[in-house]
Amino acid sequence: MSLLLRWLALVLVLLAGPLAAQEMVAQPGAEAAAQLDYEDWRRMASRAEAEIAERRTSSDRLEEIRTQLAQWRTALLTAQNANSARIATVREQIAALGPAPAEGETEADEISRRRQELAQQLVKLQAPGIAAEEGYRRADGLIREIDRTLRERQADELLQLWPSPLNPGNWPEAAVGFSDTVLRLWDEAAMVWTDRKARAELFDSLPLILALLGVALALVVYVRRWVERFTERLQQGASVRGRKVWSLLASLGEVILPTLGMVALAAALIAAGMTGEIGAQVVRALPLMGFVIFAAAWLGARAFPRVQHEGAVLPLPPERRAEGRFLAVLMGLVVAVERLRSAAMDAQAYSDATTAVMSFPILLTGGLILMRTGRLLHQARDAEDKSYVLRLLLVLARGLTVVGVAGPVLAGLGYVQAATALIYPAILTLGLVTLLFILQRLIGDVWALIVKADEQAADTLVPVLAGFTMTLAALPVFALIWGARLSDLTELWTRFTEGFQMGETRISPTDFMIFAGVFVIGYMLTRLFQGALRTTILPKTRMEQGGQTALVSGIGYVGIFLAALVAINAAGIDLSGLAIVAGALSVGIGFGLQQIVSNFISGIILLVERPVSEGDWIEVGGVQGRVRAISVRSTRIETFDRNDVIVPNADLITGRVTNWTRFNLSGRLIVPVSVAMGSDTRQVARILQEIAEAQPLAILKPPPMVVLMGYTTNQLNFEIRVILRDVNFSISVRSDMNHRILERFKAEGIHIVPPPAPPAEPDPVKTAQTVLALADLVQEERAPLAKRAGRKGQAGNDKGEER
Repeated sequence: MSLLLRWLALVLVLLAGPLAAQEMVAQPGAEAAAQLDYEDWRRMASRAEAEIAERRTSSDRLEEIRTQLAQWRTALLTAQNANSARIATVREQIAALGPAPAEGETEADEISRRRQELAQQLVKLQAPGIAAEEGYRRADGLIREIDRTLRERQADELLQLWPSPLNPGNWPEAAVGFSDTVLRLWDEAAMVWTDRKARAELFDSLPLILALLGVALALVVYVRRWVERFTERLQQGASVRGRKVWSLLASLGEVILPTLGMVALAAALIAAGMTGEIGAQVVRALPLMGFVIFAAAWLGARAFPRVQHEGAVLPLPPERRAEGRFLAVLMGLVVAVERLRSAAMDAQAYSDATTAVMSFPILLTGGLILMRTGRLLHQARDAEDKSYVLRLLLVLARGLTVVGVAGPVLAGLGYVQAATALIYPAILTLGLVTLLFILQRLIGDVWALIVKADEQAADTLVPVLAGFTMTLAALPVFALIWGARLSDLTELWTRFTEGFQMGETRISPTDFMIFAGVFVIGYMLTRLFQGALRTTILPKTRMEQGGQTALVSGIGYVGIFLAALVAINAAGIDLSGLAIVAGALSVGIGFGLQQIVSNFISGIILLVERPVSEGDWIEVGGVQGRVRAISVRSTRIETFDRNDVIVPNADLITGRVTNWTRFNLSGRLIVPVSVAMGSDTRQVARILQEIAEAQPLAILKPPPMVVLMGYTTNQLNFEIRVILRDVNFSISVRSDMNHRILERFKAEGIHIVPPPAPPAEPDPVKTAQTVLALADLVQEERAPLAKRAGRKGQAGNDKGEER
């Protein structure tokens, strides 16, 4: 119950924090600073410093002081912007007067007097902001000191050593405490029963009490079967896509209705009036205990269903799933029993030994259940398809096993509070993780129902992003479960909303939202203007298609740049402090990004000069194809084989580029033909001329040309030279003309000379033998020459000696 209340308090604080600040600061600017009572703030801060320095101050009192300081800090932060608009105006006025005269120089008296007046006015305007900033620093420092103190106390409590519950010497004292609690409950009921007035009220309320008990019995005992029948009826009337959604929503009755039954039971006991102080605390704990048990049973039924569908996260056999449902109920019972023990015994301030002995059986049971649950989850490791979720669950299974062992061991050694901080948060974490999985599946099923798609739509982008966002939103709940204080989370939220300092400008999340909103608006306006140009304005001009595309692309880049500048200005972000970063970035561009910059500049040149346009058939670097898209970094070319080739723009500017269709689509096609020697050359030329002129894509002015290029001892070489209307069809035209040439030559009895066979690949063995033979031959030739050279050298030496 405390965890739920803390979570609700967190939401209320996050929503009401700005309102609390507005109560202290009703209006912005100078009025806000004037409304702050700085004397009241100083007195409050002095009292806070005194109580913080006193070590006997309770944690609850420190939390109360911290709340007051947080409200003052918010108000002081808002007051720091007092007179900001007027201060900016005065500074501009001072700047308009020009720089102050240097030492030894003078300026006009009128300007000097005006400068002094503006300087005094600036000092007065800055005074409220300076005072607010000083107060803000003081409040922030006190809050940090309180947080540090509370964290130290929390750590000390976790490490506190109690009497060991395994020591038999502590058992009698615990037995006395337990019997004393039972006797107090009995005495409270007996004391009320002896009161005639109380008995009369009981008899008067008996019909209401019996009705509430009947409702409680019906809702707690018989509701499950009724909900199951109701769920079956919904499934029969729902569509295939909606069955999972309606089944899950209807199954929530298994939690809500029995919990209402526990509420009715508590109301019946309260109406009976037979409870005292301790009994009232136990009765008030009944609804939460029931909710925990029923919620645990519901989560177990969803995580370990009786009928397992395909694609289940935990592929387990039926007996293991039944065990999982049983363990889930036991976890709920463990948490409920601990809540009952706390409600009945904590208020009576029993000794640490009594609390340790009474808590140990519950902690031991919880640890054993966690160990068994970890082993059960670990049995899914043999699944063939180990998804990311299943791997996370296996990691969670190992963690549960470790906690299940460490918790009871710590409790047995006397560290009961440390064991409590492990066992129960682990159980709640497991329940929350299961709930997140269930909600994520529900979001996917709802999305599939909305888009009217199959079950695969549950794994699309929108449900995945929604589940990720939901997981991030659950992080504060995990933090609260594992002992984080509510003030810690509100402090993180405060730091986030305050933003960070960059230069002389404080950037907050609101600035980012303004930046994003203005930029999106500018981006949308740019795209709308581009669409109007592309579809309405430019088609009515004489500009060619490539120029239109270049103009639209250039306007898009300029529009995005201007949208970014306007968004930065609207958000009030000062980029002057990024000058050093920009200088370092320029050096990096000069050394490491020069190729990217070269491609970027080349892309701009292509868009401006337009030597190549979209739709042109070009050849660059041995690649032929049609230009599909030109960006600022690269150009995409689609080859004849329908392959996309990305060419850097620098290659199109610095390399050799052949544009076959720059100004028109016509181009020349050359088809070589070789016939046997002795064929009638005039007949061959006439046939080839007829075939060329019969081609539908051939241009007749100038007409196709058939040329006898030369001859050899066994063949005559001809060429058909024809200009096509569209050179993009050159491959198909070449193939068609070759077919017709073969058909006509076969009918006229003209023999075509096949192309020469490619040269045979050299035999490596023969090549090696030839190389060795040549080496031996060279060696044999070098031997006589060496001998002759030696003789000449000897003769020269002899002559030298004679001389």
